[in-house]
Amino acid sequence: MPEQVFPEPTIGVFIFNANGEMLLLKSHKWPGKYVVPGGHVELGERLEEAAVREAKEETGLDIYGMKFVNFQEFIYDPAFWKRRHFIFFDYFCRTASLTVQLNDEAEEHVWVTPEAALRLPVDVYTRTSIEKIIQGNLS
Repeated sequence: MPEQVFPEPTIGVFIFNANGEMLLLKSHKWPGKYVVPGGHVELGERLEEAAVREAKEETGLDIYGMKFVNFQEFIYDPAFWKRRHFIFFDYFCRTASLTVQLNDEAEEHVWVTPEAALRLPVDVYTRTSIEKIIQGNLS
């Protein structure tokens, strides 16, 4: 992979089911931490389009009712498996399904309340967005 030249815009998708539980994943890219589905915004793709695509690719879930949570800067944080500079755009959304079909980017998943999620080993960026969701700070 070539050396990174610019920060990479990425999407974080905080998917909630009808029971008020959110989906967390365990991924080799974030060793020992729970994260949410997400990934890179493709050239020419709008942020919300990327959220829909990434949710479907990584979980098999269809999402709706998106609301912007926040953005965060990630600059060479050793918590990630590669040296990268990301700009995270996080979205809250809902799904009507509980049937998760993980792709090869995650090893396991769990549905938990936001409060219970904060008691798990979540990465600091996921934690920040969960706290905003609990406070109701959504756009």
